[in-house]
Amino acid sequence: MTFELLGRVHKELSITGHAFYETILSISELVNRKVQIIRLHWQASTLLQQIDDVTAKVGQQIVSQVSDRLQDQSHSDSVVGVVDQTLADAISRVQELKQVLISVDAEIRELKIETVHQDLLSLQNDLALRSGGIERLTVVRGAAAVGQPLSALPQCFSTSVAAVLRGPFLLAPTHDLQFRPGDIVVLVGAQTELDQLVPWFAGQRPFTASFTRFGVDK
Repeated sequence: MTFELLGRVHKELSITGHAFYETILSISELVNRKVQIIRLHWQASTLLQQIDDVTAKVGQQIVSQVSDRLQDQSHSDSVVGVVDQTLADAISRVQELKQVLISVDAEIRELKIETVHQDLLSLQNDLALRSGGIERLTVVRGAAAVGQPLSALPQCFSTSVAAVLRGPFLLAPTHDLQFRPGDIVVLVGAQTELDQLVPWFAGQRPFTASFTRFGVDK
C-alpha cells in the first residue's frame, strides 16, 4: 500500500511539474506574440492614418489648384491636367500604403493563428496527461449519426460535444440538433471513449460501445 501511495504521489508531482513547465513556456510565448500583435496593430493604425492624411491633402490641393486656375483665366485650360496629375499621385501613394497594410494584416492573422495553434497544443497536452483527447470528426454519408439528434449520441462518462460546425456556421450543441453529412463535430473526453465514438460519425466499422444511452445501461 505504501509503495502504491508513493507511486501515485510521484505521478501527480511529475504531472504537476511538467504542467508548470509547459505553462511557463506557453505564457512566455503568448506574451511575446501579444506584444508583436500590439506592435503590428499600431503599425496598421499608423498606415490608416497616413491614408486618411493623403486623401485629405489631395482634396485640399485640388480645391486650391482649381481656385487658382479659375482666378487666372489665362491658364484655365490646364486645370484639368493638374488635377489629374494630383489625383494620380495620390492614388499611387494610397496603393503603396494599402499594400503595406495588407502585409501587416497578414502578419497579424498569422500570429493569431499561431496563438490558437499553441493553445490547442497545450489543451491536447493537458488532456493527454489525463488520458483524454480531442477529436475533430466529419459526419460521413451513411454513418449512424446521420439524421440522428445529438441526444441519440451514446452518453459517455467524460465525453461531450464541444462544437458542431456546419458550412460557415458554428452551431450550438443542443439535444435536438440533428447531424447531417459534412458536419464537423468536435468531441472532448477520455481517449478510450473517443475511439469508440469515431465509427458512429465516420462509419468506419460497426459501432459496439458499452456506453449508456439516455441514462439507461445497454
